[in-house]
Amino acid sequence: MKTNTVVNLDNFSGTILIPVFETYSKSIVPIAFNGLEITSKVFFGKKDTHYLAEKNDNTYIFIGLGKTTDYKSMKTIFRRISSKEKDNLSSNVALVIPEQFTQDQTEAMISGLLLGTYDLGHFKADKKIHPFLEEDFTLTLVSAKDHLATAKKAIKIAKAQLATCSLVDLPPNTINPKYLANWAKETGEKYGFEVEVLGYEASKIAGLGAFLAVGKGSENEPQFIVMNYTPAAEIKHIKHVGLVGKGITFDTGGVNIKTAGMVHMKCDMAGGGAVLGAMQLIADLQLPVKVTAIVPCAENSVDAKSFLPSDVIHSYSGHSIEIIDTDAEGRLVLADGLSYLIKNFKPEYIVDIATLTGSSVGTFGYECGALFTNNAEMAKKLQENGDAIGERLWPLPLWDVYKSDIESDIADVKNYSGKPVAGAISAAKFLEYFTQEHKAWAHLDVAGVTFNDDEFAKSKHATAYGVHLLTKFIENL
Repeated sequence: MKTNTVVNLDNFSGTILIPVFETYSKSIVPIAFNGLEITSKVFFGKKDTHYLAEKNDNTYIFIGLGKTTDYKSMKTIFRRISSKEKDNLSSNVALVIPEQFTQDQTEAMISGLLLGTYDLGHFKADKKIHPFLEEDFTLTLVSAKDHLATAKKAIKIAKAQLATCSLVDLPPNTINPKYLANWAKETGEKYGFEVEVLGYEASKIAGLGAFLAVGKGSENEPQFIVMNYTPAAEIKHIKHVGLVGKGITFDTGGVNIKTAGMVHMKCDMAGGGAVLGAMQLIADLQLPVKVTAIVPCAENSVDAKSFLPSDVIHSYSGHSIEIIDTDAEGRLVLADGLSYLIKNFKPEYIVDIATLTGSSVGTFGYECGALFTNNAEMAKKLQENGDAIGERLWPLPLWDVYKSDIESDIADVKNYSGKPVAGAISAAKFLEYFTQEHKAWAHLDVAGVTFNDDEFAKSKHATAYGVHLLTKFIENL
């Protein structure tokens, strides 16, 4: 999608999108634009409504925003128009940007339009290309102001989110650890970040024992992806952020096999997908921050070689781990990811993100992710940046009273408490054990917000939660 700007629509022919703030249902003043008048009886800008009209071979779509709107709502409104009104979108589309619109509102509109091109039918024979994805398509912005820089950023955000949606939604016989490793390499070459991948032998030599234990039962070789982005411009006091994302491409539960919901377990790499998408976006935006990101990718499968409950394995940190439940595998790969990141790269800030526990879903439903950190400044910045774009977080405690949940008699630590309560907290305490008391670490348990039901498909699908959140947090450090 390319963009340009015009001051008026004198020579325009095509589809025109007009955002409208709500008036009221009995207003005697019609909504007017370009010689068209729409009475309040049929449309007055109510949120989640729109009105189509035609004049002089142009199609006008008036889009209701409600009395006020936030970033997420704006994005969803325009995604809906793009997705559900694509038959009314010609090869020429103009977007009217009201004078009072902020950069964030403009960004959300344009990003939403591009997100509306996402089609879950990746393997359908009769899949039709969205008009916005045609090679020669240009979105015309109608405004007296220059919004091209904002539009360019909005498109980059949406492209990274679309890439992540595809990674999470594609089936596990396509998205395996090797696929993600190759995707990272190709994306790194395209956008400008370095990628190193440790396969099975290299991971064994490195001592990534917890990571390798998880992938033992799969014919798909585990891949430990390490990405480094360094800004091109020389910066005197450059900040260094570390990211770790859970990359379990499919989770059967292992020997502790899942008894329900396994059909959705292709989404268990959504945390890793968010990190991969964030690295694309960070490099594409050329943020002035150094970022090192690790995505340990493995398939937790069932086989004669699978690791077993009561096994004791050895992690990269040197600590031993008693396996209580093989379905608590995500924390094992994250433990090695965190340890490897801290020892070899020493970032100032660390954020890990994972679809880690059903407990977080039980606590927050599908409205926000669980946030764990002992760093008040990080908690504040993560929440503020999340609230600004509708990717919300809420804190849960890391009190030492929960340490007993991961204490083992036979090993340094155990991977599961065995209790039916506080599962998200005990998982976070397990990860904290491998952070070497790092003073600026945050853990995001996003099991309830990365793969959901909504109006854009009949089945559960990816949301790309985390891509924009991680990038915006880093951008505003």
